Parts: sequence; structure tokens; C-alpha cells
Amino acid sequence: MNQISVLDKGYVRLVDVLGNDLSIVNAARVSYDKESVELNDKDVKLINFLIREEHTSPLRHAAMTFEVYAPLMVARQWWKYAVSSSHIDDQNGWNESSRRYITEKEEFYAPQAFEWRWKPEDSKQGSSGGIPMELGHYWTKELDAVIERGTFLYEKALSFGIAPEQARLFLPAYGMYVRWRWTTSLQGVLNFLDQRLGNDAQLEIRNYAFAVSTLVSGAFPETVKAWNL
Repeated sequence: MNQISVLDKGYVRLVDVLGNDLSIVNAARVSYDKESVELNDKDVKLINFLIREEHTSPLRHAAMTFEVYAPLMVARQWWKYAVSSSHIDDQNGWNESSRRYITEKEEFYAPQAFEWRWKPEDSKQGSSGGIPMELGHYWTKELDAVIERGTFLYEKALSFGIAPEQARLFLPAYGMYVRWRWTTSLQGVLNFLDQRLGNDAQLEIRNYAFAVSTLVSGAFPETVKAWNL
């Protein structure tokens, strides 16, 4: 399995992997001019030691490329992990589809009636419990109307010959699905999971993080197991 569906139309797909658990071990063992040919119990203990003692630079010798299809509101939260600000992020790459160049069929994320949530009383961000179904139906209907109107005007502008880079202004942005590829070191992706699997993360991006976690665990099982201890 290299692709996992998320939300109503989204997905995370594992495109490419550089390295494996053994790559982490050998990056660490080079300090002593040693190398393992096949992962063994001593290597697994070394992985656990490296992570327990926070000697995590060997994790930057492995990398993964993901393709993600998600609402723009998720993409913009994710984007911070592609902006290099420390050694954790220094292997990040990000390429995103652009409606300056393409006019593929637009798709939008619209919460179902049971998915709308209240704003929490004690915080400026996040959400609390779900709102009553009758209110949820109302807000889903209103959002559907906005999407329908915006899509109509977008397509009308294109038919008039308006440049796609301007016509896209009519599209409701935050719920619109976008596609991108994200390349990051194993250390970078584990840092992403630490933050976006937390209970304080927005539910939508947390769903994507669960998918990423599943794919990473398949590629680096011993390292992920040690990281989660």
C-alpha cells in the first residue's frame, strides 16, 4: 500500500524512498569506520540509543517523497515544514500545482453536516465539539452555494478569455483541493508527525498526518518504533 485516502477526495501517496532502517545505522557507524550489511538486533538497539539520546543526525541520511492532495487550508499549515529554518528542515522540497498553468477540474472540501465544529470558548484557535445536525445542514448548504457560484464565475471568466492566474480569484480558496509533492528527510517527517498528530492540531491535517505515519512506518519500521517509545 503506497496511497491512503483522506477526507472526501484527498490522499497521501508515497512516491519515493531513499534509504531504510539500515541507512540510519550505517550513517551512525561510519564514525567508527563500521558498516552493517543486514539489520540485526545490535543495529535495532543502536537505533533506539540514537533516538533516546537525541543523536538524530543519522536520520537526515534517509528521505521520502510524498504526493498530497488536500484542501488549501491543510496545504498552508503543511507549508511551514518546507521552509528551511534549521537543520531539521534543510532537506525539504515542495512543488505545488498552480492554476496559473492548469485548469483541471476544480474540487472542494465541504464538511458534511455532522463534521462542523464549535469554536472553543477558552482558546483563539482549534475547535471543540460538533454542532447540532440541523445547523450543520444549514452551513453545508451555504458553503455549497458559495462553491457553486465561485466555480460558475471562474469558468465564465475563462470562457471570456480572462487569464487563468486572475480567473482563479473567483474560486473559494481555503476549501479548494491542491496537489503537491513534498520531499523531506526522515528527521523532518518525524518532526512533522510529532506536531501534527497532537490533539491540538487541526483535525483535517491530523487525518493527513495519520496517513503519513502509516506510510513512514512501512518504510522505516524500527526507526519509527523507537521514535514513538
